Amino acid sequence: MTDLTRLGDLSWTRGYTDPAWIRRFTSAGRELTPSRRVWRGPEPARPLPARPADLDALRIDLGGTTLTLEDLFAAAQTDAFLVMHRGAVVHETYRHGTEAHTPHFNASAAKSYIGLMAATLAHQGHLDRSTRASAVVPELTGTAFGDATIEDLLHMGTQVSYAGRPFDKAIEAQRYFAVIAPQLRPFGYSGPTTIREHLLTARATGLPGTGFRYENGNVETLAEVLRRVTGLTTSALLSEMIWSKIGAEEDAYYILDGDGVEAACGGFSATARDVARLGEMLRCGGAVGDRQVVPEEVATTITSGVPDGHARRVRFPAAPPDSPATLSYHDLWWIPNDPYGSYLASGIHGQRLFVSPGLDLVAVHFGSQVISPDVPVAPLVQAFLRIGTHLEPTR
Repeated sequence: MTDLTRLGDLSWTRGYTDPAWIRRFTSAGRELTPSRRVWRGPEPARPLPARPADLDALRIDLGGTTLTLEDLFAAAQTDAFLVMHRGAVVHETYRHGTEAHTPHFNASAAKSYIGLMAATLAHQGHLDRSTRASAVVPELTGTAFGDATIEDLLHMGTQVSYAGRPFDKAIEAQRYFAVIAPQLRPFGYSGPTTIREHLLTARATGLPGTGFRYENGNVETLAEVLRRVTGLTTSALLSEMIWSKIGAEEDAYYILDGDGVEAACGGFSATARDVARLGEMLRCGGAVGDRQVVPEEVATTITSGVPDGHARRVRFPAAPPDSPATLSYHDLWWIPNDPYGSYLASGIHGQRLFVSPGLDLVAVHFGSQVISPDVPVAPLVQAFLRIGTHLEPTR
């Protein structure tokens, strides 16, 4: 049983630098707050063929520093790591009590799954990217998110402050957790207790579409728009559109706020194998076998469809110093602009789904990586690319 007493402490400075605390947090979603399953559907799980490759001797060159895969696992506090190459699993590792059937916190990697559904609905004509969110969710009229368009939300194009506070990304992230999980509220907390209440306190500090700021409220607003447009909960929508069609082995789940609404921007958990299935579907142009799950145009334009503009081609301030200066963000996916058309879903503490069509590669990493100015960021993307270029000559 997870120790919820320590989780309730909300000592975030300690928590971000304590792998054991992080691991409790990433595995305790259903113990912290109510949850709703994302049904895998009635069909049998789609097999993942295996073609093991020896990656233990692989060296990851970081310009003066060389890491082995084992070094990477230690730096990233890896809980699960799975690599697929040309449709087959070539490497699979589980640690720290995580197993192949264990749902793991995806954190902000889940934002990309919301973006994928929104882009699909827009492609199908059910959603207009130029529509203001308040036209679909009237109670958000006059808020920073209500005044934004769907396109603005998909590209983190809002400038916002909450409840009159100066915006601080780290503090707002902590307050968001306090909103969705009562056990994570500090003593004397008197702020919003639901995602809706939280969004209603948002006020614009600049015109939408005139800048980039990575902020959870964009995704929560977009998720509410999708719920209103489709009439489905986020869990049911993800199940219907994607999860029940990729041959998943396990149900996934979202944690819920006090209104019974999914924490769409980061409250999602699933197994590494099933997240790899999602990535493999995208690598194959949105198809699983002869079934088109996501429109091919949506799957193949995650990178090529990136529009120009300050809110689209940006370097995220928290990106590792050696990441590309042209790092882009499109439809809630990160794009490293490498030669292989790669893109990724990325979450705190080392949650990643990396898809590289040019390398025929899909990689999933779940971790409990420490966040501290004193601890170097584990070079996960560089490792994915090194593995991909190592495997690619085997064509």
